[in-house]
Amino acid sequence: MAPAGRLLALLARPQSPARAGAMAQPSCFALELPGCSLAHFAVGTAGAAAPAPAPDPRAAALLGPPGRSYALCVPVAPGRDCAARVRAARLLQRLLPQLRRGPLGRCQLRRMLRYCPGGGAGGLQRGVLLRDPDDSPDTRRALLALLDSCLEAPRPSLGEFVGDESHRLWQRPWELRGGREWRQVDPERVVPAPEPALHPVVPDLPSSGVFPHREAARAVLEACTPFLPAARAVLELVDQCPGRLHRGLFPVIVVEGLDATGKTTVTRAVADALQAALLKSPPACVSQWRQTFDDEPAIVRRAFYSLGNYIVASEIAQASARAPVVVDRYWHSTAAYAIATEVSGAVQHLPPAHHPIYQWPKDLLRPDLVVLLTVSPEERLRRIQGRGPERTREEEELEANSVFRQKVEVSYERMENPGCHAVDASPSRERVLQAVLSLVRDHCPQLP
Repeated sequence: MAPAGRLLALLARPQSPARAGAMAQPSCFALELPGCSLAHFAVGTAGAAAPAPAPDPRAAALLGPPGRSYALCVPVAPGRDCAARVRAARLLQRLLPQLRRGPLGRCQLRRMLRYCPGGGAGGLQRGVLLRDPDDSPDTRRALLALLDSCLEAPRPSLGEFVGDESHRLWQRPWELRGGREWRQVDPERVVPAPEPALHPVVPDLPSSGVFPHREAARAVLEACTPFLPAARAVLELVDQCPGRLHRGLFPVIVVEGLDATGKTTVTRAVADALQAALLKSPPACVSQWRQTFDDEPAIVRRAFYSLGNYIVASEIAQASARAPVVVDRYWHSTAAYAIATEVSGAVQHLPPAHHPIYQWPKDLLRPDLVVLLTVSPEERLRRIQGRGPERTREEEELEANSVFRQKVEVSYERMENPGCHAVDASPSRERVLQAVLSLVRDHCPQLP
């Protein structure tokens, strides 16, 4: 029988009760397209004979022939605890370099999320779509060998997209039978899925990036202690900080902004003008481990920076009893970069203004004023040229990815309780300093 005939015969086979039950609960996917738009589709919602509309043409062009595409997603083990989330994140990070080597190196990679309809935290899987323009059997063999190398459960899930003679799209999952052999199981129909009201990653953010309180971030680093000695060192410092902190009699001013907006210069000038203590997040006591955590997956990196804010809060509480305090970055930076990184697609996919994700954590010492320094992209690029090479991965992405930069900027603007007061940092140092000091006088009446 010809390959197309065999596929149609397979599609027409009755579904087993187990597979039919699985198809009653479809999985949805959010695929990042060129131009940072998103396409949503579902699999497992219709049998071979059931009529169904075609998926988004933009997604169909990447899923169907010519060429062949594969969905590789990393599930989170049952229980959804921090350890399972960390393991899944580290596995995906370990897989990504391997997807750029050998036969897989010719594939195009696109960011993909697998999620449950209706949202809710805990059902999200992160992964990629691999598009092989040559439809080479070497790609399939390399992917299955990659799955074999993942010895810990749960293994990544792999689905292969195929088309039939009626131009319908199907996903054929691969499953390990008897612990020895990979087999394709019954195909699942690919159909459109409505775009959810919120990006599917948003319900997951309080557990994976924008932690609403200290214990949520602490639980992540606790899960890292078996393999990351620096995590235990950071936790020991965090545990020395009091649980409830209060600002002293003097005001606390935070200066935020993208890399090269002049934060270092402005914070020093404001501190000198106010005879204030100058602090920085992450604090000096944990900066020695910054590179270690920058090399870890986002969930671990965010937990480190979040806990750094709580350590700084302890320093603020003590310093503000004696003098005004100026802080170079604080919680707004941690949250804005996390939101911009985790929410795929363009600016319109960010959570809307006034969403709870933009609210200041209730257990973190709150500043009196947050100043957001802004400059034009052209001016920022001019300032970056000639600067030192020591920048984080995300700061480097600000230069290369204008969409990411816009998402960080919009996230800053939507922060609440307290919100950011924008100051144009393009004029002379003296004018910027006077603009910031004017805000300080307006918002800090307790300033002597």
